[in-house]
Amino acid sequence: MKQVKKNKNSGFEKFATAVSKATGSTYAFIIAFFIVIAWGITGPFFDFSETWQLVINTGTTIITFLMVFLIQKAQNKDSLAIQLKLNELVASNEYSSNRLVDVENMTEDEMTVIQKYYRHLSELSKKDQTLQTSHSIEESEQKHEIKSKKQHQTKSK
Repeated sequence: MKQVKKNKNSGFEKFATAVSKATGSTYAFIIAFFIVIAWGITGPFFDFSETWQLVINTGTTIITFLMVFLIQKAQNKDSLAIQLKLNELVASNEYSSNRLVDVENMTEDEMTVIQKYYRHLSELSKKDQTLQTSHSIEESEQKHEIKSKKQHQTKSK
């Protein structure tokens, strides 16, 4: 397996992360707010001309266009990180179904089938009247019975 080197981000990745953090800050909002206020105040000096309107329209369009890509880059990275963390949790739990490690690559129909299993498991858990019982997809009813018996044995001790 290929070893992953830590902190070897590309220049664009570093730039995208820094810009996403900066533009999501309170200071960025305040600066943008005051730019719009300043633009509005200058309207009478330019007789609210088409050029005056074009300045704000062009500026906001360019910034919006570029930000879409930067935000998507940051979102993709965050989404991947969350997915990997969830995969680790699923893979490390002996009662979890390893089929769920690759759930993001399943079709919507396949995910709907799994969702039905979980609805069924939810109904089984409601019968137990406890939130501490968990199940996996495979052999769910059998594991439910085993866990229920263990729980009842623990309570009776």
